[in-house]
Amino acid sequence: MMKNPGDKPVLRHIANLWTFMGHPTKAAEWTLDQKLAAIRAAGFDGVCWGGSPELGEGCQRHGLIFVGGMASGNAADFPRLLQEQKDCGAVHVNVQLAAHDTPPAEALELALLLNREGKRIGVVPGIETHRGTCTETPEKHYALCDAYQRATGELLPLAVDFSHFAVVKHLVPENFAQRLLVRPDLIQHAQQFHFRPFNGHHAQVPITDGRGNLTQEVKDWLPFAEALLKCWLDGNKDSGREIFICPELGPVEGGYALSTFPNSWEEAKVLRGEIDKLWRKLAA
Repeated sequence: MMKNPGDKPVLRHIANLWTFMGHPTKAAEWTLDQKLAAIRAAGFDGVCWGGSPELGEGCQRHGLIFVGGMASGNAADFPRLLQEQKDCGAVHVNVQLAAHDTPPAEALELALLLNREGKRIGVVPGIETHRGTCTETPEKHYALCDAYQRATGELLPLAVDFSHFAVVKHLVPENFAQRLLVRPDLIQHAQQFHFRPFNGHHAQVPITDGRGNLTQEVKDWLPFAEALLKCWLDGNKDSGREIFICPELGPVEGGYALSTFPNSWEEAKVLRGEIDKLWRKLAA
């Protein structure tokens, strides 16, 4: 929800149910209720996933914010999918839009229809920067954002995940901020962010070495995370806006973690703590 102008911006820590895939084992995966209870106990404010009556009821029972999730390139499905997220309690919805080969003109039309429908229903769709979608490269992404702004006079609401762009461009830590924080206006307008530590060849790196120590890869990424948060805060001082940050760590089955990585849920809890430290430092 939006707070009153003049209030300090608020960080909401959001866990993704994807992180629990096969947790603690594939044969004995936790129930939805166990996952939601663990999310609450770990200090998260909410959860992101596709909406369902069961999940909506669980979020209410555990006092969790719900951020919706959907993936579609079919405009005819937008009203149903967005309504499902709202019925589950969502105000913000993470959207993976269309496909890697969607033509730019079609991507624009879909973005316009998606946001028009979101306004009608009363939710805020954030188009995710994501592999396999119409925003899979910086060039496609920024072209869509510019076309949307020309068509509407408004900035395109986003769900920002820079890990994909870093891999596309094979960036190094020394130029993460220089190459990725090129549109402060879009960053400051966004409210959904996926903080999955990355390097130039891996969209996800391990958070710890299995002994509780942060890996060098995460230490290299943290200055970028701080720069991104500072950029957002610079444009949202006393705005009363909420920023929803998800430590978007995927399991082995999802193709992001490798078989040698520590447990994804345990890693997500560690990363949540590191993000919180950065926020408290910058927002003090």
